[in-house]
Amino acid sequence: MQKRSLGRQGLQVSTLGLGCMGMSYAYGPSNEAESFRVLHRALEIGTNFWDTAEIYGPFTNEELVGRALRTVRRDKVVVATKFAFRIENGQMAGLDSSPAHVKEAVEGSLKRLGTDYIDLYYQHRLDPATPIEDTVGAMADLVKAGKVRYIGLSEVGPGTIRRANAVHPLSAVQTEYSLWERGVKEKVLPALRELGIGLVAYSPIGRGFLSGKIRSLDDLSSGDWRRNNPRFQAGNFQHNFELVESVRRIASASNVTPAQVALAWVLRQGSDIVPIPGTRHVQYLEENTASETLMLPESAWSELDKALESFQVAGLRYPEAAMHALDTTD
Repeated sequence: MQKRSLGRQGLQVSTLGLGCMGMSYAYGPSNEAESFRVLHRALEIGTNFWDTAEIYGPFTNEELVGRALRTVRRDKVVVATKFAFRIENGQMAGLDSSPAHVKEAVEGSLKRLGTDYIDLYYQHRLDPATPIEDTVGAMADLVKAGKVRYIGLSEVGPGTIRRANAVHPLSAVQTEYSLWERGVKEKVLPALRELGIGLVAYSPIGRGFLSGKIRSLDDLSSGDWRRNNPRFQAGNFQHNFELVESVRRIASASNVTPAQVALAWVLRQGSDIVPIPGTRHVQYLEENTASETLMLPESAWSELDKALESFQVAGLRYPEAAMHALDTTD
């Protein structure tokens, strides 16, 4: 797999990364043995950029990634994780990005991951009670101490990005970006390109929806977080499936899969963008990886662009309460 650069500080990662969250959190029952197979196969085919967070579980996903790291050469993996929440009795207990908490959180992540450094450390959500300058100042201290190599933010607006980057250069901003979530193109992406910051695109297959494999809510387990996602609700689901049908027609004409088309579309948006699709199955990992070299005729991309012009996604991308945690500062 080829490499892409995130930011101007020297961080290089595989063209596609691997979102590890679903291996132990949010999407129903997990299978650690299968997750290990996915992680090891990812390295074999060059997918070396693994994404996790302390809140996934909480803690269990970092622990899983940590167990996998002990079976490979650490320098072969670019590990990204995130902080932002106070976690009490196994539950989120509010946001806290105070400098003291940043330095406490990183020690927990280092221990769970079984490593002495984190390649890319993100603030997961903006803490309105702590100036971003204070938070990034604490993150910069971690870089100086060698505990973190590069820093980034997640789900922040251009105003916050500029203020943060003035304290210490950001290598990446992570946000949702896919065929059904393209809001980043209006303000965030131009700001990132002006400042030389990379974009890490999570949920690039629309939380699996754009793969066409989810035909109804009955295809999701009872504990699957997506059952409570507005875009998966009954009326919205049927409306949004119209986009899936468009993607599937284009994929079928070229004998590829809808997921591959969805990923290749994100990759086409710029060499400074790195999608991190998640999966718990080797089969889908290999399917996703093939999108890096996907070649479709320009007529297919034109057809897809036309479909996007006439399509308006139905439903918020998170439940109402979670939407309030997304920063939109200009």
